[in-house]
Amino acid sequence: MRFFFRSRQFKIILSVVIVLVVLSGAFAFMGRQMSPQTNIFGSITAPFRSAATAISGAASDFVSAYRNGEKLIVENAELDNQLNELREQLADYEKLKEDNEFYKNYLAIKDGHPDFAFCKATLISKDPEDPFQGFVINKGTLSGVKAYDPVITEAGLVGYISEAGLTTSKVTTVFSMELTVGALDNRTGDSGIVCGSIELARLGFTRFQNLSRSCSIAVGDYVITSGEGIFPEGILIGSISAIGSDPYNTSIYADITPFVNFDQIKNVMVITDFEGQGGLQP
Repeated sequence: MRFFFRSRQFKIILSVVIVLVVLSGAFAFMGRQMSPQTNIFGSITAPFRSAATAISGAASDFVSAYRNGEKLIVENAELDNQLNELREQLADYEKLKEDNEFYKNYLAIKDGHPDFAFCKATLISKDPEDPFQGFVINKGTLSGVKAYDPVITEAGLVGYISEAGLTTSKVTTVFSMELTVGALDNRTGDSGIVCGSIELARLGFTRFQNLSRSCSIAVGDYVITSGEGIFPEGILIGSISAIGSDPYNTSIYADITPFVNFDQIKNVMVITDFEGQGGLQP
């Protein structure tokens, strides 16, 4: 709108309006000064006075409409600001609600392991070519996260921190061949190790192996961490889906379906400290 007032067309219109207003005033003054016998002059100039009056009124209406438009623009801007503030408040509320739900799910873990220190982190990138579904989180050494810290969700074990930067870290998952976890059957206490492979990862499994042939494990049993290695004791890993015999030795193995749904991971907890962590080796 402000460019119109600077244009040549507006200047022409304004000049015409000013001339007509001046003429209208002049005609009115002359009409009052003339005698009744000069009404013929008034009749001749009447159309011009009417036109001037009409144009003057139109100009006044135009200016009034412009002012009202400016007022509406200001009001709309204020409404937009209020709407943006409400959106921000809603986003903050949703985040707070999500955080409360997230932390609530860890209360049982915290109650069972009061020595655990947690650092909440969010998945920020995932390599679609990684068969083991590793990913990067938004926390690093500046937040107390360090290499070999365990990573969990409320459902169970995710993996561990394999690389820690200042503000980001890489997570290696339970599907990986690089991860070895001392584990127990939660029902029978039979012990072994959990380690992955490419073939199993593609099927969504990892493997509970080096089990004695005399063990009493069964399909459906839960497998948990034993506390050996870099992981604390008692973290859920998954449930036994199938049992087989190792053809190269006398042990048996069990394929495990992790409790964590790796396709839906958004937030995780890094266990940055727990009792006995300093004495454990990768």
